[in-house]
Amino acid sequence: MNFFRGVISGQAAGPQPSGAETIQKLCDRVASSTLLEDRRDAVRALKSLSKKYRMEVGTQAMDHLINILQTDRSDSEILGYALDTLYNVICNDEEEEQDENAQKQADDLGLQFTDTFVQDPEHVTLLLTLLEEFDFHVRWPGVKLLTALLKNQGPQIQGIILVSPMGVSRLMDLLADSREVIRNDGLLLLQQLTKGNAAIQKIVAFENAFERLLDIITEEGSSDGGIVVEDCLLLLLNLLKNNSSNQNFFKEGSYIQRMKPWFEVGDDNSGWSAQKVTNLHLMLQLVRVMVSPVNSPGATASCQKSMFQCGLLQQLCTILMATGVPADILTETINTVSEVIRGSQVNQDYFASVNAPSNPPRPAIVVLLMSMVNERQPFVLRCAVLYCFQCFLYKNQKGQGEIVATLLPSTIDANSISAGQLLCGGLFSADSLSNWCAAVALAHALQDNLTQKEQLLRVQLATSLGKPPVSLLQQCTNILSQGSKVQTRVGLLMLLCTWISNCPIAVTHFLHNQENVPFLTAQISENLGEDERLVQGLCALLLGICIYYNDNSLENYTKEKLKQLIEKRIGKENFVEKLCFITKHELYSRAAQKPQPVFPSPEQMLFDHEFTKLVKELEGVITKAVHKSSEEEKKEEEVKKTLEQHDNIVTQYKELIREQDAQLQELKEQVTSMTSQNEQLQATITQQQSQIQQHKDQYNILKLKLAKENQGQSNSQGDGSQVNGLQTEELTQLREEVEELRKQHSLLQTQLGDKDALISSLVSIFFFLLFLSLCVLALLFWGLIPERCFKAVLMRLLV
Repeated sequence: MNFFRGVISGQAAGPQPSGAETIQKLCDRVASSTLLEDRRDAVRALKSLSKKYRMEVGTQAMDHLINILQTDRSDSEILGYALDTLYNVICNDEEEEQDENAQKQADDLGLQFTDTFVQDPEHVTLLLTLLEEFDFHVRWPGVKLLTALLKNQGPQIQGIILVSPMGVSRLMDLLADSREVIRNDGLLLLQQLTKGNAAIQKIVAFENAFERLLDIITEEGSSDGGIVVEDCLLLLLNLLKNNSSNQNFFKEGSYIQRMKPWFEVGDDNSGWSAQKVTNLHLMLQLVRVMVSPVNSPGATASCQKSMFQCGLLQQLCTILMATGVPADILTETINTVSEVIRGSQVNQDYFASVNAPSNPPRPAIVVLLMSMVNERQPFVLRCAVLYCFQCFLYKNQKGQGEIVATLLPSTIDANSISAGQLLCGGLFSADSLSNWCAAVALAHALQDNLTQKEQLLRVQLATSLGKPPVSLLQQCTNILSQGSKVQTRVGLLMLLCTWISNCPIAVTHFLHNQENVPFLTAQISENLGEDERLVQGLCALLLGICIYYNDNSLENYTKEKLKQLIEKRIGKENFVEKLCFITKHELYSRAAQKPQPVFPSPEQMLFDHEFTKLVKELEGVITKAVHKSSEEEKKEEEVKKTLEQHDNIVTQYKELIREQDAQLQELKEQVTSMTSQNEQLQATITQQQSQIQQHKDQYNILKLKLAKENQGQSNSQGDGSQVNGLQTEELTQLREEVEELRKQHSLLQTQLGDKDALISSLVSIFFFLLFLSLCVLALLFWGLIPERCFKAVLMRLLV
């Protein structure tokens, strides 16, 4: 005992033993002592030395400490010391004064001891069992130790816990612990446990994790809460991100509705604490996880609907228009609103109706666009506004029409600022980033909308006093030819490519300007620097669109003449090489990954996500179109005409089939009706046959009675005559009734036979028409009858 007291107090007589020697003696004492008190003192001493002599304690004492956990379960104090000691040697807590190399060595040491501990999976199972102990001195160090193990060897520990009976359930019980320090460390443990493991995430979710976590967030004050709220939100993000099953469970459990109170901010938004900013940022991320564009469209649409119905979208729009909100929260709110409205017509319509609290009130879209084209605004905020505008127009033809309408002469209001005016101002400003953002925003107003592409051709711009107005299309090409910054030219070229693709009228307008084609060919054919190669590729794409969607209405710029021009001035191989450079660009592949425009710097803002889809769609067909000869073009035209004729024939035949279907349906209804009548007649016949049988029976009974009375002696002849007279009248009446019934029966049998014959005839007609239709279709398919004969047959069938 004196030895241990000396170690702990630091007092010792004679020469001081080294740390390794002391630890060895303590380990021997732990292994050999029979008294629990001695072992406890030895383990306490090891704990006090474990931070300073981490390597020695971990190497020499780990097996003894694990043995203590297995054998001394009855003493919570020694268990606590053993768990604390193991935690000290395994944990890699960063220390500020350590340099990078020392920290790396410490991390390697923790990983080494973790590997030693988990060599036997039963050690992890033992630790899970100890967590069931309610004693604070056992449970708390056990939670910390398991968290450290998960940090060092997450996947391996997750696998052991996953196969352990009730392993996850035991850890979920930590959230219900009344001692806050255990509950809070339990949150950190579950964060590590759920990282990157979908199976554990599902188990935790179905252990009522959502309910418990949301309750804790509410208890701790929601966005005004402390670090515990942050830990709960991080755990919720782990459970929901990229886990469609948990997202569906969260939505079906009506937990989206419980998120609305998080975003109720007051009028006074000054002095937000750093913790509140962090909490609200995570809350917004949680909303975005539920409506992320990478989720399945059905799940996203369902969550968007719930967010509108419970008022969550309305609450987010309130934050959007509030004053005093920190810039990073405002940016993340804009991104969140963007994804809540993306592709949802109801939500997009609501967003279009939101007004900013200004005098006079202005639409929220206009206020946001003012920020986007303002070069003094933060770059991330301008990107967020662009994303919001893109999401507002995504699959929203109504919204696209409203934006384009603000540019048309008949709808321009000189007294107010419109979205169209802001986009035009940004398109032609001196700031290249504003040019790019406005061009991309305007391109989204035209995306997959032929009507608005044609409407935008009507837009006229007043360039200067005394000069006639020019079209927006022409002004874009004028700026392009002036040799502005690369970012500006890339934005304008993306706008022009989106505008004229799949719109022959716009192609004609573009080609009508005699300067456009020479400018494009000159740009493509020059040998320019690396920065200009992207512009050359986009010029090649624009010229390729002019070929592919050309309706040959301009004699000087038909498809064939444009291809000859490329061959003479550029060369087909050179043209295709320049075109292919677009998809090889590093920023192209980055933009193609997700819809949100995220760029590290304004200079790298070159490609739009939707434009990358257009390039992918057109690159191959343009390459084929350029390489095709005039003979191949003629053959294709002939094939197209033949196909159109064939389509017309098929359409006529479809009409015939529809008519025959209607006739067959009518015949089926007649058959059904007659079958019903037949059944009724059968029932009537059966009933009448029953009545006839009854009358026959009555007749036979009366006949027998009459025969018996004729054989007997009658006392009174007069009376007998009277009786016989009565019986004769009854007999006569019965015979008449029987005869009448026989006639009715015969008549019904005749009617039934007629109906059967009619039904057989209708069924024969039905199968004949069906057979005839199949025969004609087969002959047409195999080309055994010419079109003229088919039309004659068609007319005969219609008659």
